[in-house]
Amino acid sequence: MKPFIKWAGGKRWLISNPVFEMPAFTGRYIEPFLGGGAIFFHLRPNSAILSDINFRLIEAYQAIRDDWKKVEGELRRMQRLHSKEYYYQERSRKRRALHKRAAQFLYLNRTCWNGLYRENLRGEFNVPIGTKDKVIFEDEDFKEISSILQGAEILSCDFSETIAKAREGDLVFVDPPYTTAHNVNGFVKYNQNIFSWEDQLRLKCSIAEALENGAKVILTNADHDSVHQLYSDMSSCVSVGRASVISGKATSRRNTSEALFYFGNRGGDVGKEFYKENPRACDLAVCR
Repeated sequence: MKPFIKWAGGKRWLISNPVFEMPAFTGRYIEPFLGGGAIFFHLRPNSAILSDINFRLIEAYQAIRDDWKKVEGELRRMQRLHSKEYYYQERSRKRRALHKRAAQFLYLNRTCWNGLYRENLRGEFNVPIGTKDKVIFEDEDFKEISSILQGAEILSCDFSETIAKAREGDLVFVDPPYTTAHNVNGFVKYNQNIFSWEDQLRLKCSIAEALENGAKVILTNADHDSVHQLYSDMSSCVSVGRASVISGKATSRRNTSEALFYFGNRGGDVGKEFYKENPRACDLAVCR
């Protein structure tokens, strides 16, 4: 089952990579940076906690889980009406019903430029129309998507709140937002407005807490020395090569790499030392 949303930083490419391994787990699947949910839909776990800070994104998941027929019906209507004029009219509309807001979100995601999600300072979606005009795909099965989501608790919140729910037997897949364009230069500077270094410290603290509680954790992150060093006391890094696909032009896309970390329960003791050394980060993450 492939994701129904195109999202920057999606991990469909990782699933088929021979380097990637999904460890066995007996509890819940937990993903605090949901995005397109490629790993979740690949695993199809019976029980999950899914979250993202983007409220509109989470609404779309909730609406499809709870009433997929209404969402699909609204999307089919939008397919019939789709045009450049209609796109910009819809982009500026405020929908009240949940299923209509979800359909609007998906419509804009599928017809905007390169599937990008961006808001202006007023919190308004402002991405221009793209070249694709498919709103409904022939092989799409919203009924099946809804079925897979039935066992999921779907939340919009900070990642630390979601990871704090992890317990023994759970598997936490962590994929924070970052750009790989600056893997070899000013990573911290260029990622400051995406996911700050303070957020990276909070994230390590949250991961350490999950490990202390008995969960397993997989982390993807930028393949940069600063990230390697941050987690050097908890796990070694696997560098995974891939093609960069964020550019709108195929000729502008280059090969890049991302970092992959696997954590077992042994990270708990390391986490306690990290708390002592980084009290401010740990206070922000509500760690013990």
